[in-house]
Amino acid sequence: MAEHALTGFRRANGRVGIRNHVVALPVDDLSNAAVEGIAALVPGVIALPHAYGRLQFGEDLDLTFRTLIGTGANPNVAAAVVVGIEPNWTKRVVDGIAATGKPVVGLSIERHGDFATIAEGARHAEKLLQDASEIRREPIERSEVMISIKCGESDTTSGLGANPTVSEVVDRHVTDGGTVLFGETTELTGGEQLIAKRCVDDDVRKRFQGFFDDYFAMVEASGADLLGSQPTQGNIAGGLSTIEEKALGNISKTGSVPVVDALAPAEAPTRQGLNFMDSSSAAAEFVTLACAAGAVLHLFPTGQGNIVGHPLEPVIKLTANPVTASTMSEHIDLDVSGLLRLEYPLAEAGDRLMAMAERTINGRLTAAEAIRHREFVITKLYRSA
Repeated sequence: MAEHALTGFRRANGRVGIRNHVVALPVDDLSNAAVEGIAALVPGVIALPHAYGRLQFGEDLDLTFRTLIGTGANPNVAAAVVVGIEPNWTKRVVDGIAATGKPVVGLSIERHGDFATIAEGARHAEKLLQDASEIRREPIERSEVMISIKCGESDTTSGLGANPTVSEVVDRHVTDGGTVLFGETTELTGGEQLIAKRCVDDDVRKRFQGFFDDYFAMVEASGADLLGSQPTQGNIAGGLSTIEEKALGNISKTGSVPVVDALAPAEAPTRQGLNFMDSSSAAAEFVTLACAAGAVLHLFPTGQGNIVGHPLEPVIKLTANPVTASTMSEHIDLDVSGLLRLEYPLAEAGDRLMAMAERTINGRLTAAEAIRHREFVITKLYRSA
């Protein structure tokens, strides 16, 4: 495959993004109307409303802060306007984003109200958007682009075609010096020992096993039967009858490279290579966590047809199911069903996905971006106070 010259946006801290967004980020659910008002007045700004941020505590609150700060700090973001109901937590998010060196403004609604906050926020957002428009793409190396991977609405064609296609890119990207994030903790059930064996040392293996065991213990403690959630109804309709079958298909997209670290949700990786991140298997939650951890491009194989996108991290969806490719074409970026018809080998399917990734890095909109699928979903660990 011919090499393509890649370009991106290099931020003040040296990190590389492939998009150049200005965001209006609420600290809490009460501030959603204000950030949406800012984005309505300055249409080039992306608002990121969400459901949480009030009366959380402990590890749950820490994860929300880590997600919000990581989202604003993501290299696909040029600048941010942060809005909260009160100033203290707003400042915490602003300071976290500012540590990257990018422009960020913080506003609080208390003692001002929505109208004044929206007006001031819109003035800041307009200036930030104008400044961001002058940032130019520059040559980058593929290894500087952090990738995340997750599958969704899997079926038999996922494990046989789309997921192995992703594994080709994972192995190549890591071999070239890049970093890849994967997770979906419960969807490793029955195959977790395969991931444990690939951990680079006992310390990483212990952390990975700890994350898996804790998640599984939480599920068991609820007394619930996961059937219908894991596997999903769509998985079952697509021919996956057990979580073990789903797990093996899931693992097939992670390639053959070692697992270099095991991370908490939304934790930024510090080691080059394939990193596990403890996470929900829900599509929008995982992509949001991966974006908060610094991933700027997501590869998403689907069987029955998942439609997820994200406001900041482009999601490339591929399928090896010809029915899905035909009936849900507006959601699919790459059809690799020819792989299962033996029209080309796995290596060529990997070439095709790599080429699509490179086009996306250079600015091509994904299907989800084009039709404005912007799912931003914060993971919540437990009830608020």
